[in-house]
Amino acid sequence: MTDQLHEANLYPSAGLRRLGCAIFEGVGCNPQEAAVVSDHLVEANLAGHDSHGMKMVPIYLANMEKQSLFVNVPLKQIHDTDTIIAFDGGLGYGQRLAREATDLAIARCQKNGSVIWSLRNAHHIGRIGSYGEQVIEAGLVGLFFVNVIGHDPTVAPYGGRDSRFGTNPICIAVPGGAHGAPLLLDFATSRIAYGKVEVAHNKGVAVPEGCLVDADGSITTDPGVMFDDPQGAQLPFGDHKGSGLALMCELLAGVLSGGASIQPEHERSGATINNLFSLLIRPDAMPGGGALAGEVERLVDYVKDTPLLHGSDEVLVAGEPEVRARTERLVDGVPLDSVTWENVLTCAEQVGLTKDRANELVFGNP
Repeated sequence: MTDQLHEANLYPSAGLRRLGCAIFEGVGCNPQEAAVVSDHLVEANLAGHDSHGMKMVPIYLANMEKQSLFVNVPLKQIHDTDTIIAFDGGLGYGQRLAREATDLAIARCQKNGSVIWSLRNAHHIGRIGSYGEQVIEAGLVGLFFVNVIGHDPTVAPYGGRDSRFGTNPICIAVPGGAHGAPLLLDFATSRIAYGKVEVAHNKGVAVPEGCLVDADGSITTDPGVMFDDPQGAQLPFGDHKGSGLALMCELLAGVLSGGASIQPEHERSGATINNLFSLLIRPDAMPGGGALAGEVERLVDYVKDTPLLHGSDEVLVAGEPEVRARTERLVDGVPLDSVTWENVLTCAEQVGLTKDRANELVFGNP
């Protein structure tokens, strides 16, 4: 079975967690930080978001070498007015910092009924939906806006061909009822995440129509244009709508957090730095909070019970594709393209693990 998984480029999630922990501990993360980061990456793979999964490992190690990412950085609270709290990440591992900040914001929201909070200056915080899942587990509603700075922009504004934004993701999380699943809306304001462009490039496959333009402004499905010089650009989803939301992410997450927007007066070191702005709400603090769980269930049933468009198999709501991907990949294994896997093995060698030992950790001899 192990050989069959390996030949199919499928990797057991538990083994990937072990290898991730070993690599991150090898570069100096304490065991708790290593586990949080590794778990986050593998959970992104399980959710079907390979762009935010194990492919990030070599990027993180490279950023550590450039001293734009540091291990074991404590989360720093920089502002507190009871209903508004703000944190600074000090260029630490964003997954751990954002998780800790979300926990603190949840506690404050449980106490007060709502909280506005922010996190600035964190290295890549990963899949934003992960923090939405934290909020849902606590029975809260959450809105998250993120901007991406530290490197050159990759997304053109609507009507333009040169990049001016990062992929600037947004997440909205709503808990479900006793019998209904929660709703987790998590999307980049570009048509696809930049990491998905990288995954397509690694696999040698095209991206969907309407996602990229080349340097001359011509629509293309070739992910290679993002690695050319001059570089192409990603396009915003929904034309002016995605472009407008990306701009608002710059202002809410970048500016109000005390971080920075992507405009060129701010330094670009080549790293991936995130700023986050969030609002959490305890449903029972709102007039209709008591009806929320039941309405989620009934509304989702109503939305899904519609005649289908020709060529459509079913109507899915936010969060369902991730749940299905996780169920499937927990059983079948996580697919990693050969470029990603070789890059991860190289990282293992950098911290003193042989390729044989790395394979043992993943496939069954921890």
